[in-house]
Amino acid sequence: MKRISENIIPALCATFICMTLFSACHSNRQERDARQLSCIQEITDTIESIVFSYPGEIGVAMIINNSDTVAVNNSNIYPMMSVFKVHQAIAVCNDFDHKGVSLDTVMEIHRERLNENTWSPMLKDRPDSVISISVRDLLNYTLTQSDNNASNVMFKELVGVEATDSLIATLIPRESFKITYTEEEMSEDHDRAYDNRTTPLGAACLMNRLFTDSLISHEKQSFIVGTLRGCKTGTDRIAAPLLEKNGVTIGHKTGSGYVNDQGILAAHNDVAYICLPNGICYTLAVFVKDFKGNETEAAKAIARVSASVYSILSE
Repeated sequence: MKRISENIIPALCATFICMTLFSACHSNRQERDARQLSCIQEITDTIESIVFSYPGEIGVAMIINNSDTVAVNNSNIYPMMSVFKVHQAIAVCNDFDHKGVSLDTVMEIHRERLNENTWSPMLKDRPDSVISISVRDLLNYTLTQSDNNASNVMFKELVGVEATDSLIATLIPRESFKITYTEEEMSEDHDRAYDNRTTPLGAACLMNRLFTDSLISHEKQSFIVGTLRGCKTGTDRIAAPLLEKNGVTIGHKTGSGYVNDQGILAAHNDVAYICLPNGICYTLAVFVKDFKGNETEAAKAIARVSASVYSILSE
């Protein structure tokens, strides 16, 4: 009987070990892929069961760990409302980057040029007839408190609607959104809100890139991200089921519409970037359109979607 060479034995062992490891890795990869697909399907099925139970159109989009995507009712028909203040902030910061200008640049705003009848915490905080305020503070007002006057001033004095729309079209698909009017113009004709539109996935893509990619200078992008994490509006929406959860971080921006004569709520929105203590990060966008109910009920629908997603991803 032939003896196996002592030199051959280690080689055979190494080959066997490699084959075993490859088989195990391949099996683990298949198991992970299967679990991932199952998770995505569970999230999709759960979201569908929720949104179709409400008297209005609800669109939802998710991006999980910067890769997997979920989209339900993802049509380009949802009024953005104040969600577009994220788009505006990116455009202003991009413009300042190109001009080499600091966000601490101070503007003087004559109170008489502002709308006393719109949502504007800035007016309550600053009673002077001439308001001296930095662009950083204007952005803070728009992102954390959704101030309409601050937004209108920046559209008029810094970066206009068309320029904002054009810039964002270089960051997310052109067909996924359109910005046409300012807050001031929408207040003059509420139907104009439908022309500032988005798909849920378009809004999710922009928020996801803002938190995971490099869009503008690091200093200005970090400022926007940090400010969104301090958003004070709409805590009854996506944030509602997450507020008491340990180790969860969230940055988000809301948008709210008007109620027409038929008692229909035009829009109620929220877009968020969320990180869980288990290492999963995801972007969640929920847009409610033509809702036959009030804001509290619409907010509960958004919170219900958020709670269900959290329950699945935190397991």
